[in-house]
Amino acid sequence: MSDATQNPPPEGPPEPGTSSGPPAGSMPPPDSGQAPPPDSGQAPPPGPEQAPPPGSEQAPPPGSEQAPPPGYGQAPPPGQPAPPPGQGYGYGGAGSGVGQPAELLMRFLARLIDFILLGIVNGIIGAILIVGALGLNGGGNFGYGTGSSFAAGAISAVISAVITLGYFTLMESRTGQTVGKMLLKLRTQGPGGQHPTTEEALRRNAWTAIGILGVIPVIGSIIGGLLSLAAVIYIAVTINSSPTKQGWHDGFAGGTQVIKIG
Repeated sequence: MSDATQNPPPEGPPEPGTSSGPPAGSMPPPDSGQAPPPDSGQAPPPGPEQAPPPGSEQAPPPGSEQAPPPGYGQAPPPGQPAPPPGQGYGYGGAGSGVGQPAELLMRFLARLIDFILLGIVNGIIGAILIVGALGLNGGGNFGYGTGSSFAAGAISAVISAVITLGYFTLMESRTGQTVGKMLLKLRTQGPGGQHPTTEEALRRNAWTAIGILGVIPVIGSIIGGLLSLAAVIYIAVTINSSPTKQGWHDGFAGGTQVIKIG
């Protein structure tokens, strides 16, 4: 056999000092023990307990929050006069109606109470006058048909008219209330919201003195009663048809009004 023919290297373990790894200068494989990828040490993504990103909370659209309607303590709209004391622009006490115009029924009951009280007073005065007239006439025919009885009737009519008109005028001009209005929590006010003046109260209640027609013999009391009834009916109709619950006697007085105060 020639020298060019050589035996193959033995198939055994590598000799000590040799390495079976890749040649020098080559890169190791990715999983050969290098550091973990950069994202393995980052913080977890935002969870539900983190603050929402900017812009997620938006302001309410314009006009969604409106100012409350005007009520007590607010200035009246431009060009409108201020409401009278005790009244506001559409809003009174919670469900109480304070400062609002009084209804016809409440006003009728207040007048009824006043007329009952006045009837008692005037009845006592009339009885005294009649007894006096009977005494002057000597008791004959109970005083009827004589001049003294007519005189007693005329005087009684005048005194009743004066007491009735004076009562309403004095009470309303001083306090704005009669006994009936005090009991039912009502008050009469003048055009400017204050108590009516003496003139306003006198004009407002002038119809209550119609009974003075009783000075006319025989038919005077009948005519006075019918006219008083007609006045009451007309006042009730005008109050009920008025948005502000003002009767013709309120207009005759210059614009008085009855309001609730409780």
